[in-house]
Amino acid sequence: MFCCLRTVRRLCLDKILLQCVLQARTLSGADAINALRPFYFAVHPDFFGQHPKEREVNENSLKRLNGYLENLQKPGFRYLKPTQLTFYVRETEPNSSNVQESFSASGFRAVSFTLRTRDLLSTVLDILNSCSLSTEHIQNLNVHSQPHKKAKSTVNRPIKWDKTYYSFTGFKDPEEELEQAQRMETTLISWLDDNGASAVKKLKKSLPLRKELERLKFELCHELQLSDIRWQRSWGIAHRCSQLHSLARLVQQRPEVLKNVKGHTVVFTDCSGMSAAGHIMLGTMDVHHHWTKIFERLPNYYKLQKRLLFLEDRISELLGGIQVIYIEELQPLLTLEEYYETLNAFYNKLRDSRLPFHPRSLRGLQMILERYAPSLHEFGHFMIPTVCDPVALQWFIIAKAQEARENLKRKEEMMITEKELIDTSTEKFSLDRLYKEPSVSSAQMIDCCKRLLEESLPYLQGMHLCISHFYSVLQDGDLCIPWNWKN
Repeated sequence: MFCCLRTVRRLCLDKILLQCVLQARTLSGADAINALRPFYFAVHPDFFGQHPKEREVNENSLKRLNGYLENLQKPGFRYLKPTQLTFYVRETEPNSSNVQESFSASGFRAVSFTLRTRDLLSTVLDILNSCSLSTEHIQNLNVHSQPHKKAKSTVNRPIKWDKTYYSFTGFKDPEEELEQAQRMETTLISWLDDNGASAVKKLKKSLPLRKELERLKFELCHELQLSDIRWQRSWGIAHRCSQLHSLARLVQQRPEVLKNVKGHTVVFTDCSGMSAAGHIMLGTMDVHHHWTKIFERLPNYYKLQKRLLFLEDRISELLGGIQVIYIEELQPLLTLEEYYETLNAFYNKLRDSRLPFHPRSLRGLQMILERYAPSLHEFGHFMIPTVCDPVALQWFIIAKAQEARENLKRKEEMMITEKELIDTSTEKFSLDRLYKEPSVSSAQMIDCCKRLLEESLPYLQGMHLCISHFYSVLQDGDLCIPWNWKN
């Protein structure tokens, strides 16, 4: 018991000492970058290659954070508006039990916080503390510290008047103003007031390119008889037009290699091949030579696709008739080869375990394969890890089967409600387009639209509105607002 008290006392003293040391220090821009290394390591988009939705959130939040840090370092700045940020933080300390408890089964957690700080040091500490990252390394930074004697001679000690002074004179109390500014939260109306004009300007500038994009997409889909053309990421309109022009040139130069694409979807991604969903992937960094090879290999991909479907049927038989599906919005972007290997390994493990599922007892249910702990999605499909204990898997599916059937029934109702609310909101605000990011769930979208319909928002007329997790104006004028916006 006394040992525990001594430990607690030592931790408290260490924390007080750290605060005292930091109060006498100021951070330079380079020091701030060094202090934030654990944070950058935990949220850097390069580590989210298999999670495009989370990667995109972190990319946008990092841009806004860097802008905030740059403004703090500008000479003569007086006040920055509170900035709300959302990051997906990776698990970087797998041996720490405390860290593991705070993370979800996906291996990362969503963290939202609002920056209201007035200096680099406070900002760095606020970021690290919000993400539950250690601040001990800041003590060892080579930050600038003023000598005691010099500080004593140059200290600026403003007069602190009694509150009655401000009441009598009518002057504004600077402390109250600061507290009020710190309490400010970004609201939908205030953000639209500040950013609406900028979005309109960018949108008008992008309109000719948007028309060009629609024309190119329509002509290519018609000529090649494609089901659709998509993009993996939120590339700008100019970037997308450039990619379609490249595909159009290939069609003119080598029309014979595209004879097998009829009825398929082309997706512009980071790599070339065929996706687990059966879409033709064209890597944006690849040249025509690589694209040509992919089109020439399509007959072999179709053969592998048939083997994959057969494997899914075999897994379904072993699991009582549950259907194995692949959902692009929820699963990492896998090539057909990668997905086949994953299915094959899962099938071999199930076959060896010989789980006693009654034939067709789980017919009508669905499952997807992922890398983490088993769970049940709000839409009713099971999310099953590729590596798991077969017995534990059996009991989990049996225990959740009834709930899964109920969720599947609610799925159709929720999808209908979501579509109706999107159509109603689009019409009420005269939006040109209303859409959401894949990481925003249907329940979140429904809640957002219901609250939007209670407002009067003339700013939105003719705009492209994206429901996201943060505020942002995209380069082509799309307005992004968080689904849980405040008013």
